[in-house]
Amino acid sequence: MLLPDEDFDGETFTGDLSGGSAENARFLECVFEDADLAGLRASRARFSECALTGVRGAGVDLSETSWQDCTVRGARLGAVQLYGAELRRVRFEGCKIEFLNLRGAKLWDVQFVDCQLVEPDLAEAQLTRVEVDGGRVIAPEFSRARLKDVDLSSSVVSAPRGVAGMAGATISRLQLIDLAEAFAVELNLTIAD
Repeated sequence: MLLPDEDFDGETFTGDLSGGSAENARFLECVFEDADLAGLRASRARFSECALTGVRGAGVDLSETSWQDCTVRGARLGAVQLYGAELRRVRFEGCKIEFLNLRGAKLWDVQFVDCQLVEPDLAEAQLTRVEVDGGRVIAPEFSRARLKDVDLSSSVVSAPRGVAGMAGATISRLQLIDLAEAFAVELNLTIAD
């Protein structure tokens, strides 16, 4: 059972965790497997060396959480609040996450492998050594983001907003062609026929 302000060490959580409350909790070497996280409230929680596999749900509040050395595999999530969060050495694999709010978050050494991110909000976020390997990033928001050593070159990025915030990212030549219209709009360029 999840509880606020608790320490969880080496525990496994499965089944229905929807509507649970774990604000300010600390999770060390815990496993979340095939769990329903809909409506979970876990703001300001800390996750270290945890694994989340096959979790699902919408409206998950993970705002201002701290993540270190964690893996997230096969997640199906929507409207996830991760604003103000800090993620270090976190790997996402085969996830589909819609409306991911990473506004103002800080990511270091984070990988998204074969993931589909729909309308992620990266406004004012700081991304350092982040890689999106395969998968799709659909309608991301980059306004006032700060990127350093971010590799988007092996993914599909479509309809980005706030593209000036993509400075510091690596993209492929093909992506440059695909994104030309978005860049032109951002720079207020008129393209002649």
